[in-house]
Amino acid sequence: MELRQLEYFVAVAEEANFTRAAERVRISQSGVSAQIRELERELGATLIDRSTRTATLTDAGRVALEHARAALACAGAVRQAVGEVTGLIRGRLTVGMVTGCTITLFFDALAAFHRAHPGVEITLLEGNSVRLLDDVRSGAVDLALVGTADPTPAGLNTLTIISERLVALVPPEHPLAKQATVSIADIADHRLVCMPEGTGIRTVLDRACALRRVQPAIAVQASAADAIADLAARGLGVAILSESMSSHYKSRLRALRIIDVGDPALLALVWTATKSPALDRLVRHCHDTFTTRPVQVG
Repeated sequence: MELRQLEYFVAVAEEANFTRAAERVRISQSGVSAQIRELERELGATLIDRSTRTATLTDAGRVALEHARAALACAGAVRQAVGEVTGLIRGRLTVGMVTGCTITLFFDALAAFHRAHPGVEITLLEGNSVRLLDDVRSGAVDLALVGTADPTPAGLNTLTIISERLVALVPPEHPLAKQATVSIADIADHRLVCMPEGTGIRTVLDRACALRRVQPAIAVQASAADAIADLAARGLGVAILSESMSSHYKSRLRALRIIDVGDPALLALVWTATKSPALDRLVRHCHDTFTTRPVQVG
């Protein structure tokens, strides 16, 4: 029995999917499958039910999962203990980032961490903020930069990077362009171009609409601010973005403050309490970077 086999087994169990597990551990799907079958042969029991599209644990698999996680944690503790004695931090960190992120300071923090601790392997992945929050809680992702409407997501440590109000963006010829501010009711009379569900900006918008019992007409959804602005400039609808995002498009679009959306959209780093020296150092690098330099979006 090898540690990598246990690692692949845990990945499949947590992802409930061989393809996603293979992406997570960064080998081919066939490689993951082969190693888990070898583990099953050695244990004399089937651990994963492969009869449906979702990979689910058998009774034997559920029993094995707890011990597999414990074995991996022990192996990690050995590496950490030796690293503390030798002064060298090693290991692997999985870092999540909301799709479409253009916060260059985040990349600066990762680069500074890599220079200081080259023995730590970093895997960077993009995803929906809701999924990333779940992945951090489950331990599949160590730290993530997410958009959220909640200042303190349940069960997570948080470092807020940006907190901004929402604005509506329209081209100069749009009927709303003559107004300095708009309400939820005003923009609900028009088709909207906005972020998809699961993003912080969309969550703030949806909550504000629900509070006022307004059902917005979503024309187009896009993850990138540039795409949303371009679509609005071409007349596909009223764009909904944050204040700093809107500043990049002032030559083409007019930004109107939405007066009855009180909650800000947040961009935040999230992680769980940890005994990992590598994650502790990465959090420290991120904190130092974001608290000493101005954050720019785009």
